[in-house]
Amino acid sequence: MIRLERFTPADFSQLIEWINSERLMKEWSGSLFSYPLTEESLAWYIEGANDLQNPDVFVYKAVDTKTGEAVGHISLGSISQRDRSARVTRVLVGNQCTRGKGVCRRMVQALLRIGFEELQLHRISLGVYDFNHAALKCYLKAGFRQEGVMRDVVRHGDTYWSLVEMGILEDEWRELQQPAAADAPTETPPEEAA
Repeated sequence: MIRLERFTPADFSQLIEWINSERLMKEWSGSLFSYPLTEESLAWYIEGANDLQNPDVFVYKAVDTKTGEAVGHISLGSISQRDRSARVTRVLVGNQCTRGKGVCRRMVQALLRIGFEELQLHRISLGVYDFNHAALKCYLKAGFRQEGVMRDVVRHGDTYWSLVEMGILEDEWRELQQPAAADAPTETPPEEAA
């Protein structure tokens, strides 16, 4: 299981260790940060975050409940109370050993639960680079739908990266929360079977 906890200055060094290349920095943050990641830039990043009275952005570390270890990072930003919408940003499964084991999906599901249940959002979106097949698969499994592609939006070196836009609506998310038992065949009561 994954539990999301507030990302605090005590977590800065772990994230800095995980973001160990300029390319990974750009994949994780777009143009928000420059490489190398610093404690000063992370202090700016969390300034005003996680304020329930004035929600604009929530920044979390993902913790494996079995081990108590931080295994990733995720945030929910661009929160609009008027439109009841937000955007998943800066998703990272930090420990390479845990990649490909469903950690990303569980992080995203935990964040969707916060967005749809606690914040009462109607729509949550995200953008993912089209070459990141593992992330695309993760988001589809979590219930997101592909909505379009923004071509050549980021330049990295001599290449351009395209961004796949994805979204999920509250009704779609609630439908995914229905127990699987609803689809199972029901047994006929013994008195009716005779």
